[in-house]
Amino acid sequence: MSAANTAESADFRGPLDITRAATVVLDAESTVIGWSPAAAELLGYEPAEALGRPLSAFLSVHPVGGTPPAAAAEASGVPEASGVSGAPVSTGVGPPSLVGNEIHVAHARDGRELLVATATCPLPGGAADRGPGAPDRILVAAEVGELRHWESRLALLQGLATQSPVGLAIYDTDLRLTWCNTAYEREIGQPLAAFRGMRADELYGGGSFVTPGYPQTLDGVMHQVLDTGEPVLDLNFRAQQPSDPGRDHLWSCAYYRLEDAHGHVFGVCEDAFDVTDRYRVQERLALLVEAGRRIGTVLDVPTTAEEIAEVAVPDFAATVRVDVTRAAMTGETAAVGSAADMSLLRVADRSEPGAATPDPGLPDPAPRDADRPDAEGPDPGRPGPGVPGPGLLDSGGPETGPPGPGVAGPGPVDSADAEGGSRGVSGSANSVGEDRHPYPPVVYPPGSPQHRSLSSGGLVLDEGTLVVPLRAGGGILGLVTFDRCAGPDASGRPPAPDRATTFDNGEVALADELAARAAVCIDNARRYTRERTASLALQRQLLPHHLPPQSAVRTAYRYLPADDVTGVGGDWFDVIPLSGTRVGLVVGDVVGHGLQAAATMGRLRTSVRAFAQLDMPPDELLTRLDDLVGQPAEEPPDAYGGAVETYDVTTGATCLYAVYDPVSRRCVMARAGHLPPAVVDPDGAVSFPDLPAGPPLGLGGLPFESMEFELPVGSLLALFTDGLVEARDHDISHGLDTLGRVLADRSASLEELCDRAVSELVPDGTSADDTALLLVRTRELDAERVAHWELSAEAVSVGRARELATGQLEAWGLEELVFATQLVVSELVTNAVRYAGGPLGLRLIRDRTLVCEVADTGHTSPHLRHSAEDDEGGRGLFIVAQLVQRWGTRYTPTGKTIWTEQALPPADGG
Repeated sequence: MSAANTAESADFRGPLDITRAATVVLDAESTVIGWSPAAAELLGYEPAEALGRPLSAFLSVHPVGGTPPAAAAEASGVPEASGVSGAPVSTGVGPPSLVGNEIHVAHARDGRELLVATATCPLPGGAADRGPGAPDRILVAAEVGELRHWESRLALLQGLATQSPVGLAIYDTDLRLTWCNTAYEREIGQPLAAFRGMRADELYGGGSFVTPGYPQTLDGVMHQVLDTGEPVLDLNFRAQQPSDPGRDHLWSCAYYRLEDAHGHVFGVCEDAFDVTDRYRVQERLALLVEAGRRIGTVLDVPTTAEEIAEVAVPDFAATVRVDVTRAAMTGETAAVGSAADMSLLRVADRSEPGAATPDPGLPDPAPRDADRPDAEGPDPGRPGPGVPGPGLLDSGGPETGPPGPGVAGPGPVDSADAEGGSRGVSGSANSVGEDRHPYPPVVYPPGSPQHRSLSSGGLVLDEGTLVVPLRAGGGILGLVTFDRCAGPDASGRPPAPDRATTFDNGEVALADELAARAAVCIDNARRYTRERTASLALQRQLLPHHLPPQSAVRTAYRYLPADDVTGVGGDWFDVIPLSGTRVGLVVGDVVGHGLQAAATMGRLRTSVRAFAQLDMPPDELLTRLDDLVGQPAEEPPDAYGGAVETYDVTTGATCLYAVYDPVSRRCVMARAGHLPPAVVDPDGAVSFPDLPAGPPLGLGGLPFESMEFELPVGSLLALFTDGLVEARDHDISHGLDTLGRVLADRSASLEELCDRAVSELVPDGTSADDTALLLVRTRELDAERVAHWELSAEAVSVGRARELATGQLEAWGLEELVFATQLVVSELVTNAVRYAGGPLGLRLIRDRTLVCEVADTGHTSPHLRHSAEDDEGGRGLFIVAQLVQRWGTRYTPTGKTIWTEQALPPADGG
């Protein structure tokens, strides 16, 4: 209490205390011979008015036995509902709290009637020896309401001392215990007399406050309260209770300074309430919240399993092991069969230091390590069983591993992904010569808690081991084993005395909830693995696996999808070999990302390749592609029994198509809403040709136009999508300038240029849009590998053509192809002379195949057909088709060209 409090608030004297009550001195005849100031204040009579009058003038003769008058009850402050008609007392009737006192009605000077409690104290000596006027007894009186209020205060103090669950203790200024209540005695386990005078730190040795911002010791906190006078509330104190050794408890404590009525400090009071159970519930709730925050951060099964172990160790268990079925690791459906049908892999194993316990699912590696002559103990840098080390997570060594972040691999799909992911692929030096897997298989013996859990499908508690299955979708994804190290640890030490060695019901429920949340995350990761595997398989089918070598160009490429969930996107590129050693170069961009964009990209890429094989010029190819995209879909929305997208991602796609001829070094290209390519000449000058900008595919309206120009030998073409040069932090012009600066380095190889472009323009390895980059270095066919002749449209030109072709083949050393080539040339030239006209052109190209071309001014293409037995013609083209690998027709502005390709002899082709 503060010294500023009034004396009344600090006055614990009862209302019937003679020093404060209305006191009346009576003689043997009950005549008033003494009248205190308190009596005058209560009834309004001055002493001169009261002395000599009988007591009956002021009080009722007999104690009241019924309900008091309304006026008396109202004046006394006692509600009418709680009147004086309660239990009987020894000499009257009154409330139960007033048993032992008499209740009378007092008559005040102003006419009021008061309900008062009275008590009488006889004076020494007998009444017979006293005459009238001699003091015989003393009567004290107080209003019933005031007495009842005082007795309530007494009951409160008595309840705090004997019945309150809150431990109360008073320490003097030397911090020695002077008094405590019954709850405090129960905590100590002894009566107060056994530990009175002891200091708090002696009673709770080793304890400390865990609330930040305060001293950690009891002495420190109490000294702070004594010195400052400021009370402290809700300080958490952790210690072992003397009556319950071996188990930590937590108390919520309050401290305040004690002062007397004059403000003198005489001690400090401690209120302590055991909140151990509540704190443990809060800890479990906090653990669940932490689990929700940390488990399932990525869609990866091993990472999720590691997160389970990290959350539970050491706060919940000393050791946590997570075993996942092989089917869940590969994205297959959760196992539903018996325990014998489930193949488990140890994915995570975590223990607090010195608390490792025997693992029944894995063989003990210690004997094998001990047998080695060079064994010097465990290598701290080497991961333990079931814990993958850094080297085991790589898909290969420095020469074979995938490029670093921000640099795509040499193909559209990472090499690690192509083999099912880098996890689980042993490629480090540690695994050389060892048949070791980062996620070893585990087999639990019959009767073990894990085997029983797998067999029953439920959780199993076996002393300090708790096994909880990971259940999802009616199947089992794996097991989580929580171990509290009930026995000695790996070094033989017993468990700490304050650590629980088993799991109570609340902790079992908590473990089940943790496992349920983890199972949902692992099931999501399993589904993601399955979907991503399917997406990557689709991506590998839609994009070129590799670009075959071409005589016309040398190529390099990079592809980075924006959708890092599925790993697929809508950008694409292609290099298409065409007739006459020409090559088609294409890059495109589909609106959107993900699986649907990839499927649309595959349809467009297939269409482009089909149109390109017809030797269409770029503008005509884009026109045909635009018509194809613009055709409305004919399937109804529910054609496949489910919801579909309400928009068509094909509309709005962009494409750039170019054809390069290594003989003439001419390049012709057209674009449909796509960015123009970058052209770098042999001197390093970078330009972006101003190609006619056609509309995106499917929009229609404007025609597509081509542009043709000549490229010097060694020129560099860069075809790319906007995801490479456009980003949120800079505009497209900045990206084009950066790309031009990178490509201007003539000393770098194509692969190096790809890496530099991606690392500078997409430094984080991902962008808001898909990214495709195709680099092409042009070549020129040597003049000695190309032969061309002009012929007249006359019958004699057939023989002349055979002679020219034979001579050129002999000059090239291709005598084996003379006979077939003569037949081909004869048939093609004969058809040109008979059905076409104008000057004829004969060209032979010795490349990876032997190309034979015959050009004329006609616009009709011959068709292969089967001739009937009585037909006189029509068999020549059929014979030609049997002699060559491929043949076709290419239209030109002046007519058409019929071409064939023949395989070179093996020796020559080598």
